[in-house]
Amino acid sequence: MTISIWRYSHLALAVSSFVFVFLASVTGIVLAFQPISEQLQPFKSEGFDTASLAETLSVFKKTYPEVTALEIDKNDFVSASVITEDNKNLNGYFNPITAEYLGEKVEPSKLFQFATTLHRSLFLKGVGRFFVGLCSFLLFLIAVSGAILIIKRQRSFKKFFSKIVNDNFAQYWHVVLGRLSLIPIIVITITGVYLSLLKFNLLPESKVSHIVDYESISETPIQEIEAFTVFKNIPLADVKSVEFPFSSDIEDFYTIYLEDKEIVVNQFTGEVLSEVKYPLVTIVSALSLNLHTGKGSVVWSVILAFSSINILFFIYSGFAMTFKRQKSKLKNKFKKHKCEYVILVGSENGSTIPFANAFYKQLVKAGKKVYITELNKYETFKKVKHIIVFTATYGEGEPPTNANIFLEQLKRTEQLQSFSFSVVGFGSYAYPDFCQFALDVDRGFKAKQAHQFLPPFKINDRSLEAFNQWINSFSRASSLALKIPDKKLVSPPKQTKSFRVVSKTKVVANPDNTFIISLKPIRKQYFNSGDLLAVYPENDYRERLYSIGKVNGNVQLSVKHYSNGFGSNYINSLQLNGVLKARIIRNSAFHFPSKASRVILIANGTGIAPFVGMLFENTAKIETHLYYGIREKSSLSIYKKDLDEVLQNKQLTQLHLAYSKIENKRYVQDLLHENALFVAETLRDNGVIMLCGSLAMQKGVLQVLNVICEKYNQKPLRYYQSKKQLKMDCY
Repeated sequence: MTISIWRYSHLALAVSSFVFVFLASVTGIVLAFQPISEQLQPFKSEGFDTASLAETLSVFKKTYPEVTALEIDKNDFVSASVITEDNKNLNGYFNPITAEYLGEKVEPSKLFQFATTLHRSLFLKGVGRFFVGLCSFLLFLIAVSGAILIIKRQRSFKKFFSKIVNDNFAQYWHVVLGRLSLIPIIVITITGVYLSLLKFNLLPESKVSHIVDYESISETPIQEIEAFTVFKNIPLADVKSVEFPFSSDIEDFYTIYLEDKEIVVNQFTGEVLSEVKYPLVTIVSALSLNLHTGKGSVVWSVILAFSSINILFFIYSGFAMTFKRQKSKLKNKFKKHKCEYVILVGSENGSTIPFANAFYKQLVKAGKKVYITELNKYETFKKVKHIIVFTATYGEGEPPTNANIFLEQLKRTEQLQSFSFSVVGFGSYAYPDFCQFALDVDRGFKAKQAHQFLPPFKINDRSLEAFNQWINSFSRASSLALKIPDKKLVSPPKQTKSFRVVSKTKVVANPDNTFIISLKPIRKQYFNSGDLLAVYPENDYRERLYSIGKVNGNVQLSVKHYSNGFGSNYINSLQLNGVLKARIIRNSAFHFPSKASRVILIANGTGIAPFVGMLFENTAKIETHLYYGIREKSSLSIYKKDLDEVLQNKQLTQLHLAYSKIENKRYVQDLLHENALFVAETLRDNGVIMLCGSLAMQKGVLQVLNVICEKYNQKPLRYYQSKKQLKMDCY
């Protein structure tokens, strides 16, 4: 249960500190812009980066009768306090090359002053500083526990930045932004804690003391200040401040404050009288202040602002995920030992639970006594006759947290009577171990000699359509009339955009009842071939996804028309220049590779749609072969013009066709088997294979590809999938 401990720790830390973290983040965003606003001031002079301390001190001494102090801040602005020839005090910014007065020092605005006080002490002085320091420490622990959770999720530190499947907005961006912000947030928190310790004098003192032998100080040989060797060797950019002699007495001298040391210099001869290195605590203190505030660096200030904004998002997304899990709790109407049906659930983030709960309610509605619980709570159920498992797969084929001891419990737990079982796996094709744990559970029940009521069923990306397919199969096998209310599992459409119909073919012109529709975004939209278009036929929760081909800058869809098809009828009813409300879903895992030795595209039916767009996007003319399965030769007619064009432009190297409804019918699997050596070489030479089409085609193709890989390359297909050489988008 290690990952649970880290998750609960992460949540407990967030709950206990979120008010202080919220205030610190909001003020941190404001204060991140202070260094930026300062750098926009016109007080940095040309030539600053190449000037030496000797040049600057010399020009000041020549220009003004008296100079009492000189400072260089983190913005490389030179400020000084001087007395002019008419005996007036002049304070502000100066040009270090000409000693010209540039203007008065700019004081921070009242907004920055307010934000600074609130950020440092919450207007509570010492007590506030303590809580701010504690808040920084808690935020550090939150960041560390979050990083450990990501490592656990990815199953390896090396895979820390590997792909995350976007199956939930809050969860996906919580992880993605967390990885990007991890180092800046750790820097912010460590420096915040350090500065708090410094304010409470809990760190070693860092006083610097010079020992000067006043008896040996000499006034000769006198040199002009511009001739002082030590000053000539010090770049002005390395100086923090200069303390000038109070008088012309031999005992008074220059004190130069640098980043790492202080130097005392004879005002007459330029001799170094004392040089003291700063202790480590002084250097670390200065570094901590700069890193925490962003002083002197616009880039780092922007990073600090970005990280502070992300912290606010983490507060929102973290609690959103927590509330979602709370809503997805398992509740029972019947006692476990009185139920014939037992539903076991394995879920890492709660996304599988709504499906299990929906199924549970339908069984209860059908008059069955049902008990639902987590896989790890598997035990002897006195009256169980049927066990249904809904489980996700975590990481690389591993069980989710609430199922990590299930297989061992299954081995040592006996039921009092024979029972049947069904396993439903939830996962994503983006991972090579798609629904692997569900398959392990299925094998575990078989090993217990239980009766397999239905073969294991795998659902990609929580597909409602696939889930309903399984529900229908279970209903037929059990003679139960089960129907899942779709509204319980999907959300209403959000952020839809308008698309205008610019062209559409007629359904009757194609023997496969397929038509092509081209849609132009009314407002500029960024998308690629392989992305998905979510269409809502009745502008409600019923979403239909179509693979996009980007052709001439428009969204091109290939749609198979069904007489009772909800989505296809709606799209087919659109008229030329009509407007469609839809949204584009990024599907970057299914984009045409920008670099590959060779690409093999495999499709059947309307699965060719994204590939047509990809071929037009193949401006680099990567060697590309398309294996396409269709019913008969006339099925190609609506794509022929586009395919001829990409063949002529050498954006498509070769077209391989398989006809399934003619004499000597063949499928794309047969073509791949005939070209097995070519396919094996493609994968061995870092080529990419892409599949789009029906799940039945996908199943057959994967079997052939796995045989080819093991026979010719002595590696399983999953090896190439883990290297992202296999991309799939099937339905």
